[in-house]
Amino acid sequence: MKKYLRYLHYVVKHRWFVFLACVKMGIIWRGLVHDLSKLSPKEFFPYARMFYGNIKPIRDETGYYKPYDTGNDEFEYAWLNHTRHNKHHFQYWVLPFDRDDNRVGCQKVFDIPEVFALEMICDWIGAGKAQKSKLKAIEWYRKNSGKLVLSEKTRVFIEKKLESIFKEKI
Repeated sequence: MKKYLRYLHYVVKHRWFVFLACVKMGIIWRGLVHDLSKLSPKEFFPYARMFYGNIKPIRDETGYYKPYDTGNDEFEYAWLNHTRHNKHHFQYWVLPFDRDDNRVGCQKVFDIPEVFALEMICDWIGAGKAQKSKLKAIEWYRKNSGKLVLSEKTRVFIEKKLESIFKEKI
């Protein structure tokens, strides 16, 4: 029971920090509806067991972990559900190709509409604050940008926005 309460506390705290960042970005509605799927049984229980149970994901010095390589199928399915229902995750905008397709590359990457790219930045800000990270979102992005599958247009937008935000010290 304790792990579920601890996870609920984290989700509420995370959503609060994301909401505050979204208000500053002028996307209040996105802040209100951010990560509501994490409260669904399909995501809530697997996430709580993953992050507050006996086996936790292995994180690097930036806090990054591979949500598709945890050894926990229940959590990985919840992560898949989360990214497929939340447009602020870059994975939502990546279309994998079939294996027998002869195209170069293995996926089509769509541009992320600005409102969801902004929410993604707010998500990074909120996660950092909720986890008490010493890294600012711009620093996290610089260290992890190579792991994010983004279109060039989206990448340029995010980088310009991060630069302007952190001049203002969000």
